[in-house]
Amino acid sequence: MRFGLILGDQLNHQLATLKYLNREEDIILMAEVLEETTYVAHHPQKIALIFSAMRHFAKELQAAGWKVRYHPFKRDSEIKKIIDFIQSQQQLFPATTLVVTQCGEYRLQHEIETSWGNTLQLPVVCLEDDRFFYRLEQFNQWASKYKTLRMEYFYREMRKQTQYLMHEQQPVGGQWNFDQANRKAWLGKPPLPNPLTFEHDQIDLNVIQLVKAEFSQHIGNIEQFHWATTRQNALLALNHFISDRLPYFGDYQDAMIYGSDFMFHSLLSPYLNCGLLLPKEVCDAAQTAYYNGQAPLNAVEGFIRQILGWREYVRGIYWLYMPQYSHQNALENITPLPQYYWTGQTKMACMAECFRSTFKNAYAHHIQRLMITGNFALLAGIHPQEICEWYLAVYADAYEWVELPNTLGMVMHADGGLMASKPYAASGNYIHKMSDYCQHCSYNVKTKTEPDSCPFNSLYWYFMLKHEAIFRHNPRMAIIYKQLDRLQDKSKLIAHAQSLLHQLDQL
Repeated sequence: MRFGLILGDQLNHQLATLKYLNREEDIILMAEVLEETTYVAHHPQKIALIFSAMRHFAKELQAAGWKVRYHPFKRDSEIKKIIDFIQSQQQLFPATTLVVTQCGEYRLQHEIETSWGNTLQLPVVCLEDDRFFYRLEQFNQWASKYKTLRMEYFYREMRKQTQYLMHEQQPVGGQWNFDQANRKAWLGKPPLPNPLTFEHDQIDLNVIQLVKAEFSQHIGNIEQFHWATTRQNALLALNHFISDRLPYFGDYQDAMIYGSDFMFHSLLSPYLNCGLLLPKEVCDAAQTAYYNGQAPLNAVEGFIRQILGWREYVRGIYWLYMPQYSHQNALENITPLPQYYWTGQTKMACMAECFRSTFKNAYAHHIQRLMITGNFALLAGIHPQEICEWYLAVYADAYEWVELPNTLGMVMHADGGLMASKPYAASGNYIHKMSDYCQHCSYNVKTKTEPDSCPFNSLYWYFMLKHEAIFRHNPRMAIIYKQLDRLQDKSKLIAHAQSLLHQLDQL
């Protein structure tokens, strides 16, 4: 008899652990434990989503004939860690082996591989997570062929391998990437789709009550919990995206509108990352929509690129470079994270709006994360480990394997350009172009050095001046430095930016 451990991001019946084990003989272990909920202060909705999805999944396994031992969360329990629960079950059952699928975080995976066998006095079989398109060994082989690990190169190889949107080894539509067609501002039409909601069953209600009682000190609101917690409802969410959002996703995926939290985005990443949906079935559905004439090519290619390209790529980067990757700080940033990242109280309307959505929904779409809260952290020189912890805590889809490269590499450029050939820095003009946030702001997006000037403006140019030795000779930034050379009165701009940085918490 063997134990099979299933973690909160592995909630799929096609999991390698389940394919390896025998439901007639082996026992499945699942546990809600204090360590995994509090090593960062996870958003209450994130905890509720994982707990409820775990409980639903355990119920499905039992209905399918599996023997399941499940530990519900109890703060005062002696079982604080996952390994504590395994040890408690060893006292009840004579297991000969522990079987687990590779998890999504180096911290826990390192413990599994280096210490669990000795602690448990039990052989540990760690299986590769085959829910992804690309095996980690394949990614490492791909990475060994290039000096520069650009996602675009990887994405094209993935397209060829999987044949998504391909015709005789050439991309459908004659180009690999339609990103240039996906940057329209939304001007009121087409109408935004109504959000999909799910009726809470008793498991959901019990978990929500538990999370309210036990995690009220964590930042975030759980009053409007709208996430699917079963595979059946996650599939409904997928169908809803394909029919109601995907047709316009391409055009408006970078757009931001005050008070509109979801726009045409899929809201599927939490389900992909916890296992309720598989990446292949999601990409298959999007491709079918294109060939059936339900959605245009720029929308479908852009969506598939996020999953087939970017999601697989960041996973490969994470496991290739951990644990050293998490400590990188190429721009030598030391500024502490401002308090409004936890309170939401700031005069910057764009930031406040993104915080509002984040705390309300445990969600913000990729441009809000990259070009608002992330862009500001980059310009302000926030310590990368502090902003990484924030992103990991506040978003329902944040697991370290996907969060860390996106934040440390893509947002903060702290990996020295390993992931991005230039920093994703922008002034207030970008925010003004892609959103209506500036209409609601007391700061003036048109000026740089006045008392009411948008902080993004002077901080942007100060960032370019401060890091000129690193970026001036970057070909992709030549135009920026030509504009910088033409700026009048740089000393006034520098003084204003430094003044903002000295009063960062008051902005």
